[in-house]
Amino acid sequence: MIWFQRLLLCLFLAVPTFAAAQDQCRGVDLIDALEEAERQKIFEEAAAEQFGKGLFWRAEKDDTTLTIFGTYHFKHSKSEVHLERLKPFLDQADKIYLEISNEDQAKMQVALTKDPSMMFIVEGPTLADMLDKTTWQSFQKEMQARNIPSFLAAKFKPMWAAMMLGIGPCEAQAGALEGGGIDQLVGEYATAIGNPSRSLEQFDELLALLDDMPVEQQLNMIEMSLAWPGNMDDLSYTIRERYLNEEVALTWIFSKYISLEFGGETAEEDFAKFSELLLERRNNDWMTVLDDEVSDGDQVVIAVGAGHLPGEIGILRLLQKRGYAIERLPLFED
Repeated sequence: MIWFQRLLLCLFLAVPTFAAAQDQCRGVDLIDALEEAERQKIFEEAAAEQFGKGLFWRAEKDDTTLTIFGTYHFKHSKSEVHLERLKPFLDQADKIYLEISNEDQAKMQVALTKDPSMMFIVEGPTLADMLDKTTWQSFQKEMQARNIPSFLAAKFKPMWAAMMLGIGPCEAQAGALEGGGIDQLVGEYATAIGNPSRSLEQFDELLALLDDMPVEQQLNMIEMSLAWPGNMDDLSYTIRERYLNEEVALTWIFSKYISLEFGGETAEEDFAKFSELLLERRNNDWMTVLDDEVSDGDQVVIAVGAGHLPGEIGILRLLQKRGYAIERLPLFED
């Protein structure tokens, strides 16, 4: 579930962080560090996933062409390079879609400011009361490592707290939450060329979706993240580097492995619920938007989190079921 936490986080939250180069956040590749049998199993499962490797795709049906890019929501060393690769397609697009457009993200930030209850507990027990003493102390320590004071950490709704644990302390201190990810860059470029990005979903519906998960399961997510014995900076490094190597399904399978291995008795149920809510349901909803808004002959660019691309419930397979021919494109031109 940590993969989900990272994919969602920067859509919602901006906090002050120290300025530093994210490239300084190195680490150990946790997939390489696995025992041979475990590593081999994960690679085999990833290889079996449809459209499991690749960030850049074309979907064609008759005269309609969709150019699809799997994003990483945080800024990284190749963000500007990826944007340059996308620019010719953006220049030619009739429509440009993000999960939530830059304009709607700005509206969402205003809404969150006006109504703190969308993000924070404003009455009743806080996380300091909901978590047992040992877990609360561990959570406090992790939040302080991300420059978030205890009084604020206690007020987060459990889902938001869990999402905060999905980013490594080094990334948080290096400015990962300050913006500049490829989603934002695509939206800014789309505005600059006079073709503003469109939303595949409404932010209020997404926020409601986050509240849809029972509080007990949200608290389980916090406990699972804290129970994991690994180093979160190493996990951040692993996810980022595997993304840059276009190994999307591998990252997903590894996240599932961690969740099931360290998530306790309800881990499988929690993971399935989270997957249904935040991948499968959203992917299908996005397809409905595209069905309604994309016209014959349109040239369309879609930039969404890379985790939404692969597998039977991924948007590439959903497009294929609608009659689109899917082709992987080279991320870098020769």
